[in-house]
Amino acid sequence: MGLFTVGEARVELARLRPVLDELITIRADLVELSAALTPGGEPTALGGLPERKAAEARLNELMTEVQQTGAELKGVAPLLVDFPADLDGVPVLLCWLEGEPGLTWYHRADLGFAGRRPLPES
Repeated sequence: MGLFTVGEARVELARLRPVLDELITIRADLVELSAALTPGGEPTALGGLPERKAAEARLNELMTEVQQTGAELKGVAPLLVDFPADLDGVPVLLCWLEGEPGLTWYHRADLGFAGRRPLPES
Protein backbone atom coordinates (compact mmCIF):
# COMPACT_ATOMS: atom_id res chain seq x y z
CA MET A 1 0.00 0.00 0.00
CA GLY A 2 1.11 3.56 -0.54
CA LEU A 3 1.72 6.51 1.70
CA PHE A 4 -1.00 8.77 3.04
CA THR A 5 -0.98 12.54 2.99
CA VAL A 6 -2.15 14.13 6.22
CA GLY A 7 -5.44 15.01 4.53
CA GLU A 8 -5.96 11.49 3.17
CA ALA A 9 -5.19 9.95 6.57
CA ARG A 10 -7.69 12.26 8.26
CA VAL A 11 -10.38 11.32 5.73
CA GLU A 12 -9.60 7.61 6.18
CA LEU A 13 -9.70 7.92 9.97
CA ALA A 14 -13.11 9.61 9.75
CA ARG A 15 -14.34 6.81 7.48
CA LEU A 16 -12.95 4.20 9.90
CA ARG A 17 -14.46 5.73 13.05
CA PRO A 18 -17.59 3.50 13.03
CA VAL A 19 -15.33 0.44 12.58
CA LEU A 20 -13.04 1.59 15.40
CA ASP A 21 -16.02 2.31 17.66
CA GLU A 22 -17.38 -1.19 17.05
CA LEU A 23 -13.92 -2.65 17.65
CA ILE A 24 -13.83 -0.95 21.06
CA THR A 25 -17.26 -2.35 21.94
CA ILE A 26 -16.41 -5.88 20.78
CA ARG A 27 -13.10 -5.72 22.65
CA ALA A 28 -14.94 -4.90 25.89
CA ASP A 29 -17.52 -7.65 25.25
CA LEU A 30 -14.73 -10.15 24.61
CA VAL A 31 -13.03 -9.29 27.89
CA GLU A 32 -16.30 -9.64 29.80
CA LEU A 33 -17.17 -12.93 28.12
CA SER A 34 -13.68 -14.32 28.74
CA ALA A 35 -13.84 -13.34 32.41
CA ALA A 36 -17.23 -15.03 32.77
CA LEU A 37 -15.82 -18.24 31.33
CA THR A 38 -12.92 -18.51 33.78
CA PRO A 39 -13.40 -20.79 36.80
CA GLY A 40 -15.36 -18.82 39.37
CA GLY A 41 -16.08 -16.10 36.82
CA GLU A 42 -19.05 -13.81 37.23
CA PRO A 43 -21.81 -14.78 34.73
CA THR A 44 -22.65 -12.19 32.09
CA ALA A 45 -25.81 -11.41 30.19
CA LEU A 46 -23.65 -11.31 27.04
CA GLY A 47 -23.67 -15.12 26.89
CA GLY A 48 -21.04 -17.82 27.01
CA LEU A 49 -18.57 -19.68 24.85
CA PRO A 50 -20.47 -19.37 21.53
CA GLU A 51 -20.78 -15.61 22.03
CA ARG A 52 -17.09 -15.34 22.91
CA LYS A 53 -16.14 -17.20 19.74
CA ALA A 54 -18.42 -14.92 17.72
CA ALA A 55 -16.84 -11.84 19.35
CA GLU A 56 -13.34 -13.14 18.52
CA ALA A 57 -14.35 -13.67 14.89
CA ARG A 58 -15.89 -10.20 14.65
CA LEU A 59 -12.85 -8.59 16.27
CA ASN A 60 -10.63 -10.26 13.66
CA GLU A 61 -12.91 -9.05 10.84
CA LEU A 62 -12.77 -5.48 12.12
CA MET A 63 -8.99 -5.56 12.54
CA THR A 64 -8.63 -6.85 8.97
CA GLU A 65 -10.93 -4.10 7.70
CA VAL A 66 -8.70 -1.46 9.29
CA GLN A 67 -5.51 -2.98 7.89
CA GLN A 68 -6.94 -3.35 4.37
CA THR A 69 -7.02 0.46 4.11
CA GLY A 70 -3.22 0.62 4.36
CA ALA A 71 -3.38 1.80 7.96
CA GLU A 72 -1.43 -0.16 10.55
CA LEU A 73 -3.22 -1.37 13.66
CA LYS A 74 -0.48 -1.19 16.29
CA GLY A 75 -2.51 -1.77 19.43
CA VAL A 76 -5.93 -2.99 20.46
CA ALA A 77 -6.08 -1.92 24.13
CA PRO A 78 -5.93 1.00 23.70
CA LEU A 79 -6.49 1.20 19.96
CA LEU A 80 -3.51 2.65 18.15
CA VAL A 81 -3.67 3.25 14.40
CA ASP A 82 -0.75 4.49 12.30
CA PHE A 83 -0.92 5.81 8.75
CA PRO A 84 2.39 5.57 6.83
CA ALA A 85 3.35 8.95 5.43
CA ASP A 86 6.21 11.21 4.46
CA LEU A 87 6.76 14.61 6.08
CA ASP A 88 9.40 16.74 4.39
CA GLY A 89 11.17 13.65 3.02
CA VAL A 90 11.18 11.81 6.35
CA PRO A 91 9.28 8.49 6.70
CA VAL A 92 6.73 8.94 9.48
CA LEU A 93 3.62 7.35 10.88
CA LEU A 94 0.62 9.60 11.40
CA CYS A 95 -0.59 8.34 14.73
CA TRP A 96 -4.10 8.12 16.23
CA LEU A 97 -4.67 6.81 19.75
CA GLU A 98 -8.05 5.77 21.12
CA GLY A 99 -9.70 8.72 22.83
CA GLU A 100 -8.13 11.37 20.64
CA PRO A 101 -10.66 13.47 18.71
CA GLY A 102 -8.67 13.49 15.48
CA LEU A 103 -5.37 12.83 13.80
CA THR A 104 -2.94 15.37 15.27
CA TRP A 105 0.23 13.38 16.06
CA TYR A 106 3.05 11.70 14.17
CA HIS A 107 6.33 9.97 14.91
CA ARG A 108 9.29 8.98 12.82
CA ALA A 109 8.95 5.40 11.66
CA ASP A 110 12.21 4.46 13.40
CA LEU A 111 11.33 6.03 16.78
CA GLY A 112 7.96 4.51 17.58
CA PHE A 113 5.25 5.80 19.87
CA ALA A 114 7.69 7.33 22.38
CA GLY A 115 8.82 9.73 19.64
CA ARG A 116 5.33 11.19 19.09
CA ARG A 117 5.12 14.86 18.20
CA PRO A 118 2.20 17.13 17.31
CA LEU A 119 1.64 17.50 13.58
CA PRO A 120 2.79 20.90 12.34
CA GLU A 121 -0.01 23.36 11.62
CA SER A 122 -0.84 23.42 7.93
